[in-house]
Amino acid sequence: MTGILGKKIGMTQVFDENGRMWPVTVVEAGPCCIVQVKTLEKDGYEAVKVGFFEVKKMKRVTKPMQGVFKKVGVSPYRLLREFPMGDLKVGEMLTVDKFKKGDVVAVSGISKGKGFQGVMKRHNYAGGPGSHGSMFNRAPGSIGASSFPSRVWKNKGMPGHMGSERVTVKNLAVVDVRVEQNLILIHGAVPGSKGTYLEIRKDD
Repeated sequence: MTGILGKKIGMTQVFDENGRMWPVTVVEAGPCCIVQVKTLEKDGYEAVKVGFFEVKKMKRVTKPMQGVFKKVGVSPYRLLREFPMGDLKVGEMLTVDKFKKGDVVAVSGISKGKGFQGVMKRHNYAGGPGSHGSMFNRAPGSIGASSFPSRVWKNKGMPGHMGSERVTVKNLAVVDVRVEQNLILIHGAVPGSKGTYLEIRKDD
């Protein structure tokens, strides 16, 4: 198994057998259901579609998705993602028992939204002098030349919407796995706020 879906619970700290303290993110991962199996002959590639967070009522999902779930005979799920895994069947459940302490994982999710921010917060601009009547404190300054190219260069750092985008954090170590509680404790911070859905992949 190369991946699983989960939900961010929050952060805490745990101590190892040597008394060292580890800051960890607690993720409720699985159980996840195999909703669909993609094959090389039919779809052109091999993967499985995994569902997480079971929806109690079928009417809570869209009609196209209702048809998908009814066709394969599984319960509806709120979150669906594909993982390049094989030798799995529709209806099979994935749990955190496939992960172990010391595994290196990559975690993907939607980062916290920061709203509209200026260039100092969004792009780490230094800004201008903060005193002596400078009148140039947190402004972006010049954004382009005049006669050439008579426009602003593409990808110029400007104020705008910050955060609330897909982020992947790699090389995170699994500190502990608690199978009976469906929990994975991951060293360090992962994207998003509490309750954010996450994709956890074993990082090769």
